[in-house]
Amino acid sequence: MTPVAEPYGQTALTVVRTRVTDPLVRPLLRELGEEYSTRYGKDAHGELSRYPAEEFTPPHGVLLLLLRAGAAVAGGAYRRLDAGTAELKRIWTHSAHRRRGLARRVVAELEREAALRGYRRIYLTTGPRQPEARSLYLATGYTPLFDTSADPESIGPLPFEKHIAAPDTGET
Repeated sequence: MTPVAEPYGQTALTVVRTRVTDPLVRPLLRELGEEYSTRYGKDAHGELSRYPAEEFTPPHGVLLLLLRAGAAVAGGAYRRLDAGTAELKRIWTHSAHRRRGLARRVVAELEREAALRGYRRIYLTTGPRQPEARSLYLATGYTPLFDTSADPESIGPLPFEKHIAAPDTGET
């Protein structure tokens, strides 16, 4: 797919579809591993390699990055959970680029890609010590599949879902 450039400050953002093995993905995995390890008090780098890389490649999955001046500033992926459901994984924004709507952009791009691939439901989980992620998913229309009034630590991974429509092809 051709990269799409859009304004972001003085430098355009480019959306690229790539593979887990791409060197541009390393900052995403490294920073996620460090952040998860800090928040949960154990080495989380193994969790990041829990799924085979091919699960995040077409036709059933995708991994995308937002690049600014050739460097990854945000990214995420989805994989096939079942025939109608894509599971979002590893939504990330580089710590120097947060609070600029990039995670929302990543989620929207992943939803669009999933709809084009025939998925009609998105599922995801986030950790109980990631209130920013919880807020992101609530703000982008995801339905919590847990009691939002309960202490997140008592729940464990927090599941969400969102039903998505088929893309409008313009045909009638």
